[in-house]
Amino acid sequence: MMNATEPNGLSENAKALMLGISPRILLAAVAASFLLGGCSDQAVETAAVAPAASVPPVEKSSIIDDASMADETAGENWLAFGRTYSEQRFSPLDQIDRDSVTELGVDWYLDIPNARGLVGTPLVVDGVIYFNESMNRVHAVDLRTRKQLWMYDPRVAEETGTDLRAGWEHNRGIGLWKDKLYVATWDGRLIAVDRATGEELWSVRPFPAEEPMYITGAPKIFKGKVLVGNGGTENGPNRGYVTAYDAETGEQAWRFWIVPGNPADGFENDAMRMAAETWTGEWWKFGGGGNAWHGFTYDPELDTLYVGTGNGAPWNRKVRSPEGGDNLFLCSIVALDPDTGEYKWHYQTTPGETWDYNSNMDIVLADLEMGDRTVKALMHAPKNGFFYTIDRETGKVLVAEPFSKVTWASHVDLETGRPVEMPGQRYEDGGPVRVAPSPWGAHSWHAMSYNPVTGLAYVPALHFSIEFFDHGVDPATWESSRFEGDTTAVSLDLGEGEAPYMGSLQAIDPTTGSIEWEVPLAGKWNAGTLTTAGGLVFQGRADGDFVAYDAKTGEELWRKNLGLGISAPPITFEVDGVQYISLLVGWGGGAAGIAGNLEVEHGWAYGRHTRRLVTFSLEGETVLPPQSPPEAVRPIVIEHFDVDADLAVQGADEYGRCGSCHGPGAKSGGMAPDLRASAVVGSAEAFAAVVRDGAKMANGMPRYAHLTNNQLTALQHYLREQAELALAE
Repeated sequence: MMNATEPNGLSENAKALMLGISPRILLAAVAASFLLGGCSDQAVETAAVAPAASVPPVEKSSIIDDASMADETAGENWLAFGRTYSEQRFSPLDQIDRDSVTELGVDWYLDIPNARGLVGTPLVVDGVIYFNESMNRVHAVDLRTRKQLWMYDPRVAEETGTDLRAGWEHNRGIGLWKDKLYVATWDGRLIAVDRATGEELWSVRPFPAEEPMYITGAPKIFKGKVLVGNGGTENGPNRGYVTAYDAETGEQAWRFWIVPGNPADGFENDAMRMAAETWTGEWWKFGGGGNAWHGFTYDPELDTLYVGTGNGAPWNRKVRSPEGGDNLFLCSIVALDPDTGEYKWHYQTTPGETWDYNSNMDIVLADLEMGDRTVKALMHAPKNGFFYTIDRETGKVLVAEPFSKVTWASHVDLETGRPVEMPGQRYEDGGPVRVAPSPWGAHSWHAMSYNPVTGLAYVPALHFSIEFFDHGVDPATWESSRFEGDTTAVSLDLGEGEAPYMGSLQAIDPTTGSIEWEVPLAGKWNAGTLTTAGGLVFQGRADGDFVAYDAKTGEELWRKNLGLGISAPPITFEVDGVQYISLLVGWGGGAAGIAGNLEVEHGWAYGRHTRRLVTFSLEGETVLPPQSPPEAVRPIVIEHFDVDADLAVQGADEYGRCGSCHGPGAKSGGMAPDLRASAVVGSAEAFAAVVRDGAKMANGMPRYAHLTNNQLTALQHYLREQAELALAE
């Protein structure tokens, strides 16, 4: 069943190309950057489970509140992104342990035929699993009957209409509080639904639909409030903030701005007045950035909220703050009063950042024995390559050690807390200069975990560098656009990486920062981790393997290939005395769009593999239906299409807005169709219907109504040129 609006006035041939059964359908992408993307042309269908009417609604018994969210001892449920307020992703369940894990097998699975990239953390309460998939659709499934209880569709494309322009169609999770479930959408809504029925109860907008922002993170719920941030630093002029809402009514409780606005308009609070002293020039014209799209942790013991903040807008500090400055509160952990949003303290991981080294990564809480005292600590492994252990009462840095190659700084001075920068790494003379880590970071949003038994944190690490250069960028005249993919004010070249491997799983001692063990991985963009009292660490990998390791030694104990790259982290829970492990299997996330050659090699071509929720137990004997084998996309020949070299050059510039989904050089890593293999590119009518007229908006394809016929034609010639170059290899 197709769920796209059939355009009027097209030839039958164009309709066939655009709406046919082939998955190789054009999806023009959203604004190109390192943090945008998410499109699809797959048919929207109901998941392969029973309809909601066939089973009774959820019977709610557990009370989801501050007490249950803080309870580290109860393992039967998984109530939040990190399971509990500590965000440790540690479970006290130990039925599956070092010895028994070899008996682990698939217990049951659920096909999700309408899904693309699955990156979220499912939640479990009272024998029901809740999860979100593409276009922010949410499912509730009974864990005993394995039947769907309800499905909620926020209808993102219908809500936004012609404003559907940029963002991700995937999301990292949902939230629970008392009798409600919360979902934040790509188009910028926070929605509460009834946990028992899936009925929408209220909806609010943290930002207007036309603003160059999106939401990809799980809502954070604490003390009867729901916190959401937003992404969009690369979409256009952005001034980041987080907003807290009343969990019962949706009424706004408070908002904290991450960077200061125009001083002429006054400052919202003393924190913004202080932050403004660290900026120069007219930063507010560019927004400043700082968007907080992930990395929110509530500490009930200290009654403090910690927010990880984003990079600058634009990336290049020469443009946004030409006379230098630390640019608070970019790339920081900011501690806030959870009731009022008032500033308490901050620690900035990368002062005056200029490399996209945001600190939106996990903030994990634990009490650590350090020397002769117990420290109330937080652990943080941001993009910049240093693993931090910080006193969460004061913000003082206790440990800051590199866990990947770092060239931009030699070390962090623990007395001042400031990194000691290396000369030349800011591409001061325009570059090119090779910098490590790359803008993908030494660690991205893939969840790390912490095991209080072993005392180790488990981090999905990345290892590669990139060249920065800004020749041709004039800070005096540069302007930020909206949704056009040219908002960084710097150019990048991956070049030849020198690392022997680009991804690894690391076990880090947070009291010293030392890497206790490391497992090199074949893939680069490997999923988040789960650790348990059974002495295990679980991780899904880009190559499709789901693996269990000994949490103390890193020894591999069990492995199962699930037939598709894994991007989501696993969870564990208990039903009727049986421990289960579940994870969503569906290759996706930013790398599937923007990484190009780095991810094409996996062979997870768009539209060829079924997405699933897979659940394991020690008694599991279910056989998963086989998936199509990994296969690289082969560009197609389109007869009678003669590439015009001049138009192709123009089209290369136009493609800037497409590469974050369809891949650099039109080499798709699997997030969206590989346009070199798309027959629709050869039809001007079909191409215009999808790209300009929005025929695929219902499936996540943005509408670019402003593109002229000449721009569309140039895009066609560029795409066909890339196809023919590949065919000639």
